[in-house]
Amino acid sequence: MTVGGQAPAGPASSFGGAAGAYAAHRPDYARAAVRWALEPAPGPRVLDLGAGTGKLTAMLLDPAVVPGAEVVAVEPDPAMLGELRRSSPGARALPGSAEEIPLPDGSVDAVLAGNALHWFDMAAAGPEIARVLVPGGVLAGLWNLLDDGVGWVAGLARVAGSAVVGPRDTPAAWRAATSALMPGPDVAPFDPPERAELPHEQRRTAGSLVATLATRAGVLVMPEAERAGTTGRIRAYLADRPETARGEFVLPMRTGVLRARRR
Repeated sequence: MTVGGQAPAGPASSFGGAAGAYAAHRPDYARAAVRWALEPAPGPRVLDLGAGTGKLTAMLLDPAVVPGAEVVAVEPDPAMLGELRRSSPGARALPGSAEEIPLPDGSVDAVLAGNALHWFDMAAAGPEIARVLVPGGVLAGLWNLLDDGVGWVAGLARVAGSAVVGPRDTPAAWRAATSALMPGPDVAPFDPPERAELPHEQRRTAGSLVATLATRAGVLVMPEAERAGTTGRIRAYLADRPETARGEFVLPMRTGVLRARRR
Protein backbone atom coordinates (compact mmCIF):
# COMPACT_ATOMS: atom_id res chain seq x y z
CA MET A 1 0.00 0.00 0.00
CA THR A 2 1.12 3.56 -0.54
CA VAL A 3 1.00 6.72 1.48
CA GLY A 4 -0.11 9.80 -0.42
CA GLY A 5 0.03 7.85 -3.68
CA GLN A 6 3.79 7.21 -3.43
CA ALA A 7 5.07 3.65 -3.06
CA PRO A 8 7.34 3.24 -0.04
CA ALA A 9 10.51 1.21 -0.10
CA GLY A 10 10.47 -2.30 1.33
CA PRO A 11 7.94 -5.15 1.35
CA ALA A 12 4.86 -3.01 0.71
CA SER A 13 6.27 -1.91 -2.65
CA SER A 14 7.54 -5.34 -3.71
CA PHE A 15 4.41 -6.81 -5.29
CA GLY A 16 4.31 -4.94 -8.61
CA GLY A 17 7.31 -6.77 -10.03
CA ALA A 18 5.59 -10.09 -9.29
CA ALA A 19 2.10 -9.06 -10.38
CA GLY A 20 1.78 -11.89 -12.92
CA ALA A 21 2.84 -14.56 -10.41
CA TYR A 22 0.59 -13.01 -7.76
CA ALA A 23 -2.40 -13.19 -10.12
CA ALA A 24 -1.60 -16.77 -11.12
CA HIS A 25 -0.91 -18.28 -7.71
CA ARG A 26 -2.50 -16.31 -4.88
CA PRO A 27 -5.76 -17.86 -3.62
CA ASP A 28 -9.17 -16.25 -3.57
CA TYR A 29 -11.12 -16.05 -0.27
CA ALA A 30 -13.70 -18.30 1.33
CA ARG A 31 -17.10 -17.37 -0.09
CA ALA A 32 -18.66 -17.56 3.36
CA ALA A 33 -16.05 -15.09 4.62
CA VAL A 34 -16.84 -12.55 1.90
CA ARG A 35 -20.54 -12.85 2.68
CA TRP A 36 -19.92 -12.48 6.43
CA ALA A 37 -17.83 -9.37 5.81
CA LEU A 38 -20.69 -7.77 3.88
CA GLU A 39 -23.56 -9.02 6.02
CA PRO A 40 -24.17 -5.72 7.91
CA ALA A 41 -23.64 -3.46 4.87
CA PRO A 42 -26.64 -1.17 4.32
CA GLY A 43 -26.45 -1.32 0.51
CA PRO A 44 -24.78 -2.91 -2.53
CA ARG A 45 -21.95 -0.44 -3.23
CA VAL A 46 -18.60 -2.05 -2.39
CA LEU A 47 -15.07 -0.66 -2.61
CA ASP A 48 -12.22 -3.17 -2.88
CA LEU A 49 -9.39 -1.08 -1.44
CA GLY A 50 -5.79 -2.08 -2.11
CA ALA A 51 -7.30 -4.47 -4.64
CA GLY A 52 -4.03 -5.86 -5.99
CA THR A 53 -4.59 -8.07 -9.02
CA GLY A 54 -8.30 -8.37 -8.27
CA LYS A 55 -8.66 -11.68 -6.41
CA LEU A 56 -11.35 -10.19 -4.17
CA THR A 57 -12.74 -7.93 -6.90
CA ALA A 58 -13.57 -10.96 -9.06
CA MET A 59 -15.44 -12.58 -6.18
CA LEU A 60 -17.43 -9.42 -5.47
CA LEU A 61 -18.41 -9.24 -9.14
CA ASP A 62 -19.59 -12.87 -9.16
CA PRO A 63 -23.37 -12.95 -8.54
CA ALA A 64 -23.02 -16.49 -7.18
CA VAL A 65 -20.92 -15.04 -4.34
CA VAL A 66 -22.45 -11.58 -3.81
CA PRO A 67 -25.66 -10.98 -5.78
CA GLY A 68 -26.16 -7.45 -7.03
CA ALA A 69 -22.93 -5.87 -5.75
CA GLU A 70 -21.83 -2.59 -7.35
CA VAL A 71 -18.06 -2.80 -7.20
CA VAL A 72 -15.20 -0.34 -7.61
CA ALA A 73 -11.57 -1.36 -7.12
CA VAL A 74 -8.77 0.99 -6.07
CA GLU A 75 -5.10 -0.02 -6.26
CA PRO A 76 -1.90 2.12 -6.14
CA ASP A 77 0.53 -0.15 -8.00
CA PRO A 78 0.29 0.24 -11.81
CA ALA A 79 1.39 -3.34 -12.54
CA MET A 80 -1.11 -4.83 -10.10
CA LEU A 81 -3.84 -2.56 -11.46
CA GLY A 82 -2.98 -3.69 -14.98
CA GLU A 83 -3.40 -7.35 -13.98
CA LEU A 84 -6.74 -6.52 -12.35
CA ARG A 85 -8.01 -4.82 -15.51
CA ARG A 86 -6.82 -7.73 -17.63
CA SER A 87 -8.46 -10.41 -15.47
CA SER A 88 -11.67 -8.46 -14.74
CA PRO A 89 -12.15 -6.23 -17.80
CA GLY A 90 -15.65 -5.25 -16.68
CA ALA A 91 -14.48 -3.92 -13.32
CA ARG A 92 -14.40 -0.22 -12.52
CA ALA A 93 -10.75 0.00 -11.47
CA LEU A 94 -9.06 3.23 -10.37
CA PRO A 95 -5.56 4.23 -9.29
CA GLY A 96 -5.46 5.45 -5.72
CA SER A 97 -4.55 4.52 -2.17
CA ALA A 98 -6.21 3.99 1.18
CA GLU A 99 -4.84 7.33 2.26
CA GLU A 100 -6.22 9.13 -0.83
CA ILE A 101 -9.35 7.38 -2.09
CA PRO A 102 -10.57 8.77 -5.45
CA LEU A 103 -14.28 8.60 -4.55
CA PRO A 104 -16.82 11.14 -3.24
CA ASP A 105 -18.04 11.38 0.34
CA GLY A 106 -20.60 8.76 1.37
CA SER A 107 -20.36 6.92 -1.95
CA VAL A 108 -20.02 3.29 -0.76
CA ASP A 109 -21.77 0.97 1.67
CA ALA A 110 -18.75 -1.25 2.37
CA VAL A 111 -14.98 -1.07 2.09
CA LEU A 112 -13.21 -4.43 1.85
CA ALA A 113 -9.47 -5.04 1.81
CA GLY A 114 -8.07 -8.45 0.87
CA ASN A 115 -4.67 -9.10 2.49
CA ALA A 116 -4.07 -5.34 2.41
CA LEU A 117 -5.40 -3.66 5.56
CA HIS A 118 -2.11 -4.10 7.43
CA TRP A 119 -0.33 -1.99 4.79
CA PHE A 120 -2.58 1.04 5.38
CA ASP A 121 -1.37 4.07 7.32
CA MET A 122 -4.50 4.06 9.47
CA ALA A 123 -3.91 7.53 10.88
CA ALA A 124 -4.62 8.84 7.38
CA ALA A 125 -6.61 5.93 5.95
CA GLY A 126 -9.10 5.63 8.83
CA PRO A 127 -10.66 9.09 8.32
CA GLU A 128 -10.48 8.67 4.55
CA ILE A 129 -12.33 5.33 4.67
CA ALA A 130 -14.91 6.83 7.03
CA ARG A 131 -15.35 9.70 4.57
CA VAL A 132 -16.33 7.48 1.63
CA LEU A 133 -18.58 5.21 3.74
CA VAL A 134 -22.20 5.98 4.46
CA PRO A 135 -23.22 5.96 8.17
CA GLY A 136 -23.67 2.32 9.14
CA GLY A 137 -21.29 1.24 6.37
CA VAL A 138 -18.81 -1.58 6.89
CA LEU A 139 -15.02 -1.72 6.84
CA ALA A 140 -13.67 -5.28 6.63
CA GLY A 141 -10.24 -6.79 6.14
CA LEU A 142 -9.82 -10.36 4.89
CA TRP A 143 -6.70 -12.53 5.19
CA ASN A 144 -5.98 -16.05 3.99
CA LEU A 145 -4.35 -18.11 6.73
CA LEU A 146 -2.54 -21.43 6.67
CA ASP A 147 -4.37 -23.88 8.93
CA ASP A 148 -1.45 -24.92 11.12
CA GLY A 149 -3.78 -27.09 13.19
CA VAL A 150 -3.00 -29.65 10.45
CA GLY A 151 0.32 -31.36 11.19
CA TRP A 152 2.01 -31.11 7.81
CA VAL A 153 0.98 -27.45 7.45
CA ALA A 154 2.50 -26.65 10.85
CA GLY A 155 5.68 -28.36 9.68
CA LEU A 156 5.65 -26.34 6.47
CA ALA A 157 5.41 -23.11 8.50
CA ARG A 158 8.43 -24.13 10.59
CA VAL A 159 10.53 -25.12 7.58
CA ALA A 160 9.59 -22.06 5.53
CA GLY A 161 10.49 -19.59 8.28
CA SER A 162 9.03 -16.29 9.40
CA ALA A 163 9.85 -14.43 6.18
CA VAL A 164 7.48 -16.78 4.33
CA VAL A 165 4.87 -17.57 6.98
CA GLY A 166 4.67 -14.31 8.84
CA PRO A 167 2.73 -12.73 11.72
CA ARG A 168 -0.63 -12.74 9.95
CA ASP A 169 -0.38 -16.08 8.15
CA THR A 170 -1.65 -18.57 10.75
CA PRO A 171 -4.82 -18.23 12.85
CA ALA A 172 -3.35 -17.54 16.31
CA ALA A 173 -0.69 -15.20 14.92
CA TRP A 174 -3.34 -13.40 12.83
CA ARG A 175 -5.56 -12.83 15.85
CA ALA A 176 -2.65 -11.30 17.78
CA ALA A 177 -1.32 -9.21 14.90
CA THR A 178 -4.71 -7.70 14.01
CA SER A 179 -5.94 -7.05 17.56
CA ALA A 180 -5.38 -3.30 17.23
CA LEU A 181 -5.45 -2.92 13.46
CA MET A 182 -8.82 -1.20 13.00
CA PRO A 183 -8.96 2.60 13.43
CA GLY A 184 -9.60 3.55 17.05
CA PRO A 185 -12.19 6.11 18.16
CA ASP A 186 -9.51 8.82 18.26
CA VAL A 187 -8.85 8.23 14.52
CA ALA A 188 -12.24 7.55 12.89
CA PRO A 189 -15.86 6.86 13.94
CA PHE A 190 -16.00 3.04 13.91
CA ASP A 191 -17.59 0.64 16.37
CA PRO A 192 -15.41 -2.02 18.05
CA PRO A 193 -14.46 -4.70 15.50
CA GLU A 194 -15.83 -8.23 15.18
CA ARG A 195 -13.90 -11.16 13.77
CA ALA A 196 -14.58 -14.54 12.18
CA GLU A 197 -12.51 -17.39 10.74
CA LEU A 198 -14.09 -19.48 7.99
CA PRO A 199 -12.75 -22.72 6.45
CA HIS A 200 -11.06 -22.42 3.08
CA GLU A 201 -8.78 -24.51 0.88
CA GLN A 202 -6.73 -24.33 -2.29
CA ARG A 203 -5.79 -27.16 -4.64
CA ARG A 204 -2.03 -27.14 -5.15
CA THR A 205 0.89 -29.21 -6.35
CA ALA A 206 4.28 -28.97 -4.68
CA GLY A 207 5.45 -26.74 -7.52
CA SER A 208 2.47 -24.42 -7.44
CA LEU A 209 2.59 -24.15 -3.64
CA VAL A 210 6.24 -23.12 -3.81
CA ALA A 211 5.28 -20.56 -6.47
CA THR A 212 2.49 -19.27 -4.22
CA LEU A 213 4.80 -18.88 -1.22
CA ALA A 214 7.35 -17.13 -3.43
CA THR A 215 4.87 -14.26 -3.87
CA ARG A 216 5.01 -13.44 -0.13
CA ALA A 217 6.46 -10.01 0.56
CA GLY A 218 9.27 -11.41 2.72
CA VAL A 219 10.42 -13.66 -0.12
CA LEU A 220 10.17 -10.99 -2.81
CA VAL A 221 12.67 -8.76 -1.00
CA MET A 222 15.20 -11.54 -0.28
CA PRO A 223 18.57 -11.56 -2.05
CA GLU A 224 18.53 -14.10 -4.86
CA ALA A 225 20.70 -16.68 -3.09
CA GLU A 226 18.60 -16.55 0.07
CA ARG A 227 15.39 -16.84 -1.97
CA ALA A 228 16.75 -19.90 -3.78
CA GLY A 229 17.75 -21.50 -0.48
CA THR A 230 14.35 -20.83 1.05
CA THR A 231 12.34 -22.20 -1.88
CA GLY A 232 14.70 -25.20 -2.14
CA ARG A 233 14.13 -26.00 1.54
CA ILE A 234 10.35 -25.84 1.04
CA ARG A 235 10.53 -28.08 -2.05
CA ALA A 236 12.55 -30.67 -0.15
CA TYR A 237 10.03 -30.67 2.71
CA LEU A 238 7.05 -31.10 0.37
CA ALA A 239 8.82 -33.90 -1.52
CA ASP A 240 9.36 -35.74 1.78
CA ARG A 241 5.77 -35.57 3.03
CA PRO A 242 3.28 -38.24 1.92
CA GLU A 243 0.49 -35.64 1.80
CA THR A 244 2.31 -33.48 -0.77
CA ALA A 245 4.90 -35.64 -2.53
CA ARG A 246 2.81 -36.61 -5.55
CA GLY A 247 0.28 -34.81 -7.72
CA GLU A 248 -2.42 -32.47 -6.47
CA PHE A 249 -3.38 -32.03 -2.84
CA VAL A 250 -5.57 -29.72 -0.80
CA LEU A 251 -3.87 -26.97 1.18
CA PRO A 252 -5.99 -26.47 4.33
CA MET A 253 -6.61 -22.79 4.98
CA ARG A 254 -8.90 -20.41 6.79
CA THR A 255 -10.05 -16.93 5.81
CA GLY A 256 -9.91 -14.52 8.74
CA VAL A 257 -12.18 -11.49 8.67
CA LEU A 258 -12.06 -8.35 10.79
CA ARG A 259 -15.02 -5.99 10.35
CA ALA A 260 -16.31 -2.82 11.95
CA ARG A 261 -19.28 -0.53 11.27
CA ARG A 262 -19.02 3.19 10.74
CA ARG A 263 -21.10 5.02 13.34
